[in-house]
Amino acid sequence: GISKMKKTIRDYDLNEKKVIIRVDFNVPMVDGKITDDTRIKESLETINYAIDNNAKVILLSHLGRIKEERDLEKNTLSPVAKRLSELLNIDVKFVNKTRGEEVDNLVLNLKGGEVLLLENTRFEDLNGKLESNNDLELAKYWSSLGDIYINDAFATSHRSHASNVGIASILPNGVGFLIEKELNEFEKLNNPKRPYVVILGGAKVSDKIGVIESLVKKADYILIGGGMSYTFLKSQNINIGNSLLDSENLEFAKKMLGEYKEKIILPIDSVNLDGNSVRTCFINEIKDNEIGYDIGYNTIKLFKTYLENASLVVWNGPVGMFEDERFSSGTKGICEILKNIDAVKIVGGGDTASAVINLGYKDYMTHISTGGGASLELLEGKKLPGIEVIEDK
Repeated sequence: GISKMKKTIRDYDLNEKKVIIRVDFNVPMVDGKITDDTRIKESLETINYAIDNNAKVILLSHLGRIKEERDLEKNTLSPVAKRLSELLNIDVKFVNKTRGEEVDNLVLNLKGGEVLLLENTRFEDLNGKLESNNDLELAKYWSSLGDIYINDAFATSHRSHASNVGIASILPNGVGFLIEKELNEFEKLNNPKRPYVVILGGAKVSDKIGVIESLVKKADYILIGGGMSYTFLKSQNINIGNSLLDSENLEFAKKMLGEYKEKIILPIDSVNLDGNSVRTCFINEIKDNEIGYDIGYNTIKLFKTYLENASLVVWNGPVGMFEDERFSSGTKGICEILKNIDAVKIVGGGDTASAVINLGYKDYMTHISTGGGASLELLEGKKLPGIEVIEDK
């Protein structure tokens, strides 16, 4: 598989070399304060390895999206440099530019074991989306700053940007420890232990079509919850009231259920909202003006019968609107089942990762991915451009 073949940071002599590391410092910020530094911590192993091997470390990361001038101020990496200095226990140099003379001079004067963080790579998106469109001149400029390029930003590896695909196309390269770990975990899906059970949630069927088509061939069962389940139910002529409906994909849902009746398991009860009143009912008793927001107790019990025998479980997408206490018991229920089973448990990034971590079940999972979109594309069997471009061993 892919992870065994790619060069890693270990494959290079880093001593006195200028090593550009693309990290993921895309942390949540409120009023210039970092509210969760998990992503910074996830990068420390790779950065520390480079420091310990006397590299001159140059860090690149994006933060948020840059569409207009006023996005610059709220998306500066300056607070990240401060937090990183504390975590590494060294003085991380920060330059509030992405290129130019000041950057060149700081790089020129870097010593082995020192760390320089450049400003948000997406500042280059302000005039012509140079970062996001993988502009060749920009990639050449960034490449000119270093000797070796290491990609350790898994969460953006499904995008083809100047700071990942661009630089890697020019410099000798490898992946860092975080990407290596992600690839090793997803590797387990290529030759899955059975029974292999997938839990799919989230709002829209359209987001998950590729995943359903791919996994229905590989997995033993697919348990469907969340907003997307109502489209599947509707395709079976069940009245879903005012619940979320992805009408463009009704035919797809119907076709999948027709072809894989034994594999796709749908909810049998639903927690609904009508104005302010919450009611749980069997799936064929939803009233016209009710909106379904969670799976009910009987569905959790049904899902449990499939999960308790599983050897491998992959979970992508919460099964209800867990942010609202009234509709969190489905997602909590799945967490509780997973906590108590002996299986390889892989959780996709994004909302599912947030749910598992916020509900306090992080330690019971084998692996929680750092990438939402990237993990979804790996599940679909797609190639990730930011990783494909890395040299083979």
